[in-house]
Amino acid sequence: MEHYSLLKWAHSLPAILLLLGVLAHALMLWKAVRGGQPAVLQRKLRRTRLISLPVLALLGLSLPASGWWLVHLAGFPLSQTWLLASSLLFVVLVVLVLLLNGRLAAWQALGDSPAPARLLRFAAAYSGLLVLVLLAIMGLMGAKPA
Repeated sequence: MEHYSLLKWAHSLPAILLLLGVLAHALMLWKAVRGGQPAVLQRKLRRTRLISLPVLALLGLSLPASGWWLVHLAGFPLSQTWLLASSLLFVVLVVLVLLLNGRLAAWQALGDSPAPARLLRFAAAYSGLLVLVLLAIMGLMGAKPA
């Protein structure tokens, strides 16, 4: 396989896995909340915060490096607007991940007591915004010359 094709796959696959992972965890937590079993919910929150979020963060952090390498290898010039938009979207992504992690930590700290509706709304809003930013990043990835 040609290096460029391999690098395209190495850049696209983490983005797709990241988006699918965020959607899967949002659905998993939503179903656990609706199930009404606090022990199951605490186990899923702990697993999400200890295993899944770091793995998803590594996938997200690989995107700028593989994207730069992909464009550099192909020799495509990127405009300043494209670079600025991608940098700002990535900063927003990192902030949303940190905010979501904080909400999940507060939710986990409650233990078996029910979470307030405000906490659940914030966690849902952060995960929804996270999905939107990931879709925007994937759109920007598709808009670059490749």
